[in-house]
Amino acid sequence: PEWLSLSAVGLSQRVISTIQSARASSTRSLYDCKWRVFEGWCHRNGHIPFQCPVGVILSFLQDLIDKRKAFSTVKVYLAAIAACHVGFGKQTASQHPLVCRFMKGARRLLPVSRPLVPPWDLAVVLEGLKGPPFEPLEGADLKHVSLKTVLLLALASAKRVSDIHALSVHSSCAQLFPGDVRMILKPNPAFVPKVVGSISPIDLVAFAASPGEQRSHALCPVRAVRTYMDRTKGFRRSDQLFVSWANPHKGKPITKQRLSHWVVEAIALAYTSQGLQPPVGLRAHSTRGLAASWALFRGVSVQDICAAASWSSPLTFVRFYKLDVSAPCVARAVLLS
Repeated sequence: PEWLSLSAVGLSQRVISTIQSARASSTRSLYDCKWRVFEGWCHRNGHIPFQCPVGVILSFLQDLIDKRKAFSTVKVYLAAIAACHVGFGKQTASQHPLVCRFMKGARRLLPVSRPLVPPWDLAVVLEGLKGPPFEPLEGADLKHVSLKTVLLLALASAKRVSDIHALSVHSSCAQLFPGDVRMILKPNPAFVPKVVGSISPIDLVAFAASPGEQRSHALCPVRAVRTYMDRTKGFRRSDQLFVSWANPHKGKPITKQRLSHWVVEAIALAYTSQGLQPPVGLRAHSTRGLAASWALFRGVSVQDICAAASWSSPLTFVRFYKLDVSAPCVARAVLLS
């Protein structure tokens, strides 16, 4: 639909392709889905979706509000309409004064309520990762090795799932130092991050393996990634770091959605392995905020945290990942702060 709209003003196919590349493919797919809902609504009410007046757009958005759709959902529908509608003069559909005022009103009528802290306790999860079924790591089921590895990487790097999904085991992207004391992971060079131009390696430093720190060593991300790479080397069919362990897709790269499910499943399993009920509403993205909060609480500068989370510079992640998990009250204080 957007291509047709841009084509109507005389743009060439190559120009349109470049313009549409401004949005990620997942965003274009989402907009297309929302536009088709609007298109169907217009046809049922006798309107031309590409050229309908502003009143028609507002009536459609009002229907969404009447159905108690979230404000964020209404915004996505409006963005999809603005991408495909011819607009009003030099303004897109979303820039029309009445639409702007309407959205301000919708924002008041549909207040956004978000939890201030994740529903899970980091200290509880880290304690769960130290024991069965995740340990001993060398003898654990590949499923549990995979879940533990992706969760440790998410916490150690404060990265988005899409960033972790892009990591590669290719020799040009994965570097392991002698003695497994350090590991540098890079994404596939073809990967385009959400923040364009902000890619840099993940620099991981191994935890000490001294007799008195064996349980902390169980949380070492270098050890987990190395074990995972060794266990999947024989059957992997892709350079992507995380691949499927289950038939018939064994060895094939997993999707970002599946990787998100792994993170959530790892958190839930860490709870159930200790006889605890997993919290409801678990989300993979919560690892990003929780890791950053713990990092700040443990004395890491805001600049270093932002640099790590946005890929803008390498960081020795052990500085904010090696936490004092023997003090659950510390974790609770951070979560409630």
